[in-house]
Amino acid sequence: MARGFIVQPTYRVRDGVAVVQLYGRLESGDAFLVEDERFRPYFFASPAAADAVQRAGGRVAASELRDLAGHAVVRVEGALPSAMPALRDAVQRAGGTAYEADLRFAYRYLIDHGIRATLEIRGRGEQRTDGLVVFVNPELASAPAPRVALRTLSLDLETTADASRIFSAAIVGCGVEEVHLVAQRSVAGAIVHPEEAALLGALVARFRALDPDVLLGWNVVDFDLRVLLARCAALRIPCAIGRSHETPRLLAEQGAFAQSRAELPGRMVLDGIPLVRDALKLPDYRLETVARSVLGRGKKIDQDVPDAAAEILRLWHEEPEALVAYNLEDARLVPELLAHEGLLELALERSRLTGMQLDRVGASIASFDLLYLPELRRRGVVAPSVIERAPVGVTGGALIDSVPGFHAHVAVFDFKSLYPSLIRTFGLDPLAHARAGDDAVVAPNGARFSREESILPAVLTELASRRDAAKARGDRHADQAIKILMNAMFGVLGATSCRFFDPDVANAITTFGQQTLHWTKDAFEAHGLRVLYGDTDSVFVQLAAGEASGEVAETLRKRVEEEIASRVQREYRVTPRLVLELDELYERLWLPRVRGGRAGSKKRYAGWARGKLLVIGLESVRSNWPSIAQRLQEGMLERAFSDRDPAPFVRELVAAVRSGARDAELVYAKRIRKGRLDRYSANAPHVQAARKAGGRPGPVIRYVITATGAEPVLPGRALPPRIDHAHYIEKVLRPVAESILEDLGTSFGAVLGEPQQLDLF
Repeated sequence: MARGFIVQPTYRVRDGVAVVQLYGRLESGDAFLVEDERFRPYFFASPAAADAVQRAGGRVAASELRDLAGHAVVRVEGALPSAMPALRDAVQRAGGTAYEADLRFAYRYLIDHGIRATLEIRGRGEQRTDGLVVFVNPELASAPAPRVALRTLSLDLETTADASRIFSAAIVGCGVEEVHLVAQRSVAGAIVHPEEAALLGALVARFRALDPDVLLGWNVVDFDLRVLLARCAALRIPCAIGRSHETPRLLAEQGAFAQSRAELPGRMVLDGIPLVRDALKLPDYRLETVARSVLGRGKKIDQDVPDAAAEILRLWHEEPEALVAYNLEDARLVPELLAHEGLLELALERSRLTGMQLDRVGASIASFDLLYLPELRRRGVVAPSVIERAPVGVTGGALIDSVPGFHAHVAVFDFKSLYPSLIRTFGLDPLAHARAGDDAVVAPNGARFSREESILPAVLTELASRRDAAKARGDRHADQAIKILMNAMFGVLGATSCRFFDPDVANAITTFGQQTLHWTKDAFEAHGLRVLYGDTDSVFVQLAAGEASGEVAETLRKRVEEEIASRVQREYRVTPRLVLELDELYERLWLPRVRGGRAGSKKRYAGWARGKLLVIGLESVRSNWPSIAQRLQEGMLERAFSDRDPAPFVRELVAAVRSGARDAELVYAKRIRKGRLDRYSANAPHVQAARKAGGRPGPVIRYVITATGAEPVLPGRALPPRIDHAHYIEKVLRPVAESILEDLGTSFGAVLGEPQQLDLF
C-alpha cells in the first residue's frame, strides 16, 4: 500500500481503450503513475431517450438513481470520452435531458472513487528505468492528506528581443541552480554550449533527469514555454519535458480574466503572476516590482537603461558572467516570492481540499462540483448538466446609506462568513430547494427549502470545524484555503455557468443577508446608537465619547448577537449559526461623498485605528491609479485625523508635480482585459498606449498622459517626454483633494489660492 498526492489527473486512448492516468508523488519520494483501463465514460439521461442513444452507438443501462425532481434516469455509456458529445446530442434531439454529461473523464473517475488530491494505492507498483513507479489497475481509496514533498523547478529564458533565439536558460530547484549558456568559451557560473540546439537538448535532458512535479516561472506559459516549444520545433529537437515523450500543449482558456495554461504530461505549470495577483495589491505585477516589494531586492540589471532587451544582448556579447548572474537571479526570485508569501503551499492546500489540480484551484465552480456531486450521489441523486443561460440578475447584498463626513469613535461589527452562515442556518441548498415540502423554511424572496434534506449545511459545518482546527494549530494555509472555499459558495450558486444555478436559491441567500443586516441595524439603534453605514455583512456604529472602548463594544456585540439569534429562532424555528464579530474600533473615520454629489459613497472609507491609517476602496488603494493619488490622499487623511491642516501639504505636492519632481509617480497601469487590441472599438488611453507599444501587449499596460496623448511606459526605458502635468493636477489631484477638503470646510481652489467666484446671493 502506498499514499500520494495527485499532480495531474488525465487520460490517454491506447488500443481503442480510454486509460485513466493519475500522475503524482508518493510519500516515499518516488514519482508515480496510476493507470486504470477498466473505467468507462458515462452520463445519465431521461429513459425516453434510450432508443436514440442505442441508435447512436451508445449503451444504455438501468439505474436506481433519480434527478433532483425525483424523476427516473438511465445510465448512458460510450466507448471513449470523445464519443460522449454525440450521445448527449442524440439525447437532446430525442427531447430528453442529459445529466452530468459535461464532466471531464478523469474527474468523473476521481468523483466516483471518492478521491480528491490525495489517495491510497493498493496494488503492486513497478519502477521504470526513469524512476517512475507505475501501478496498473490498482484499488484506490481516499486518504488523509499525506505531506508529500513536491519537487519544483523554476525556469527563466533569455532571448533576443524578438525571441527568435535562446542564448541562456536558468533553472532553480530540485536541488540545483544552473545556467545553460550559448558561448564559445568557458564562463564562470555557467554550463556552456557551443550552439542553441545543444543548449535546448541539454535543457530537455535536465528536465527529465531532475523530474520536477511543478514548473514555475514568471509569465512562464506565454513566454518561456511558448518560446521553448517554438525553438525546439524550429531546430527539430523533441521537447519531451513531461513524464512521457509527448510534446507539451499550450491551452488558451476562454473569458476576459482567463489565463493561459500548459499541459505537460505528469507535471503542473504554475505561473507566479496570477498567484501573486490574487494575493497582493501592487501597482503592477512585473517581476521587478513584486520582488522589490516582497523581497526587498530585484532584477540584476540597471532599471534605468534605455532598452532592457538591448542591454541583455550586450551582456551576452560583452559580459556573459553578468548575464549568468542576471538570468540565475530571475529564476531564483519566483520560488522565493512564492515561498515568502506561502502561495505555493496555499495552492497545494486548496488542491487537497477540493481535488482540483494545482493550476485550476481557482476554478470555484469546478471545485464546488468535486465537493457536492459525491454527496449528491450518496443520496441517490444525479446532477443536471451545465447549460448555456442568458444572464440573470441576482439580488446584491444590503447597503445602508452612509452618513458622509468625519466621525469619531466608530465601531465596525461584521458577521463572520455571513453567506456560509446563512446557508448553514436556513438550509439554503439546491437539493433542499428541490425537495421542499409543506413544513419548509421560507426565505424573504419566497423560495422554500426542506428542513430534512440538504447537503451544503453539513459540508460547510465540516469546513468550519476544519478551519477552527487549522487556526488552533497555526496552519495559516489551511485556514486561508478553507476560508476561500467557504466564501466562494454563494458566488458559485449565483453564477449562471453553475450546473445548480437557480435564481431562487441565490436570491434566498442575499435576501436573508439583507434582512439580517437590517435586523442588526435595528438592534443597535434600539440601544440608542447611531448606525453610520452598512454593507452586506458589516455595520458602522458610532459610540458615545465616554464609552468608546473595546470592552463596551464587545458587550454591545454580544448583546446584539443574542438578540439576532433569538429572533431567528422565534421566526424560523432553526438553530442560528450567525456569529457577530467586532472587526475594528476607529478613533476617527471618514465616509466620503459620491463624487459631484451630496449623498454618501458606498464601499469607500478610511479610518484611524491603533495608530495606523486604514483605507478601503479609495483611490490610494486602486492599482490602476497613479501612485501620486495615494501619496496625496494618505498624506491628507493622516493630517486630518490628527487635527493638522492638510493645506500646506497639498500645496507642496501640487508644486512638485508642476515642476516634474514627481513624474515617476504619474504612471497609470491598466489591464488589457479583452486579450487582443483589435477587440477594442473605443480608443481609451490605455488602448492608445498599448497600440503605440507595439507587439503583443502584456496583461497590464503602463502609460502616462503627455501633450500628445497616452504614451506607453516601457520596462528599462525613460519616461516619455512632455508629460501633461496639468492633466494630473486637474484629473487626479483635484478630485482626490476636493473630496476631503469639502468635509473640512474648504476647497482645492481655495487651498491653492485660485480666484473664487463671488457669492452674490
